[in-house]
Amino acid sequence: MIQWVLKKLLYVIGVMYVIIDTFVKYPTDEIVGIKIDDSLQNLSRRQLCRQMEITYGLDEDVFWNLPSTSKIRLGCQITRNMQKKTNMNSNDMKELNK
Repeated sequence: MIQWVLKKLLYVIGVMYVIIDTFVKYPTDEIVGIKIDDSLQNLSRRQLCRQMEITYGLDEDVFWNLPSTSKIRLGCQITRNMQKKTNMNSNDMKELNK
């Protein structure tokens, strides 16, 4: 029961966050030293989530509806899977993103 209440509370707070977030200006050209492609710079939060869904073959709104921590965890796992397939380590990733 407590998990249900917590999830509903996070949902409501999440909706408020998304609304407020639309008014905040974030850097779009470079984030933590990594150049962001022009095609991604002007996408909305929802459009960026849809791009993730398309890129990784997820159903529409699956990524959008995930809680923030789950999105980060999924992104980490996808990156780890890519590293394993290509035998890349963290230093290789840094070089790739320069």
